[in-house]
Amino acid sequence: MRIAQIAPLAERCPPLFYGGTERIVSFLTEELVAQGHDVTLFASGDSVTSANLVPCAPKALRLDPGVRDPLAYHFSMLEEVRRRAHEFDVVHFHIDYLHFPMSRDFVQRTITTLHGRLDMPDVHPLFAAYSHVPLSSISHFQRKPMPPGLNWAANVYHGLPQDLLPYSAAGKGGYLAFLGRISPEKRPDRAIEIAVRAGLPLVIAAKIDKVDRDYWHEKIEPMVRAYRNVEYIGEINEEQKAEFLGNAGALLFPIDWPEPFGLVMIEAMACGTPVLAFRNGSVPEIIDPGVTGMVVDTIDEAVGAIPALVALDRKKVRERFDARFTCERMATDYVSLYHGLEGVRLDGARMRRAQGGDRDLHVVA
Repeated sequence: MRIAQIAPLAERCPPLFYGGTERIVSFLTEELVAQGHDVTLFASGDSVTSANLVPCAPKALRLDPGVRDPLAYHFSMLEEVRRRAHEFDVVHFHIDYLHFPMSRDFVQRTITTLHGRLDMPDVHPLFAAYSHVPLSSISHFQRKPMPPGLNWAANVYHGLPQDLLPYSAAGKGGYLAFLGRISPEKRPDRAIEIAVRAGLPLVIAAKIDKVDRDYWHEKIEPMVRAYRNVEYIGEINEEQKAEFLGNAGALLFPIDWPEPFGLVMIEAMACGTPVLAFRNGSVPEIIDPGVTGMVVDTIDEAVGAIPALVALDRKKVRERFDARFTCERMATDYVSLYHGLEGVRLDGARMRRAQGGDRDLHVVA
């Protein structure tokens, strides 16, 4: 198949640091190429890919201090997608709803994966107005706030390459880990309280967005300074992440918001590191209690669960990751979804060969 992947431009594919959506788009793109498909990636110009890259901004917008209007870059990208849409058998969007008006003429061979929270009432009339657009969720919970009658084509959980984060049998660092963003909904304050009450060291690796700087200075930084067992190390990259998660005794995921997926949970699982998570959003779909982690409702429950959590069999944690959350499984699920779209050109490769094109393209049936 000829597949277009349309990524957000905030981060490159894959991101240098934090960036869940672009990371998943990158993993999916590389696996589809490995499976023999002809993939074109619309993304920032500093992206690294084995697919055909269409650069839609010189570099990741978040890292470009000269960018004042990120929407302008996205709309320029969408015009290029519209102009070239006839080249692809399926067009896979990962940019929320920005493309809905311009994709009307080829919507039946598109799929839109929604990566964010969907409980904001402002967007519900918009989705109702475009109820014909094929959608894919990343957890069943993510769909719950949405209006009825939408065109849900599938639910596809995220996946990671099996060799991305190596299995660590020991968790030799012995610390609890917090990884992600410093923000009120991620509740690093809960993580600190749990670690302090459990008498274990906590290492926090997280970025601080501009919008959350006051929260950091007023709430979290004083807590970090108050406890000798709590350390903040800042934002880390992919290579650092493997060591950070692999050496942790457990990951704390004490969220207080409707998390659509929670990529860090399966990153920890890939390392064999169990996860303690609060019962919000997708958490009950991702964590297998007593196998890959514990799901709790209160800080008291969390503190009480720590001894059993760090004693879980790390090999079984990794085995469950291999069974449920690999990139190969994710890509296979999406290819099945592509083939089920009403307007997908399943005979596109055959027609191109008949016209004398794509002689060297390896076609996967």
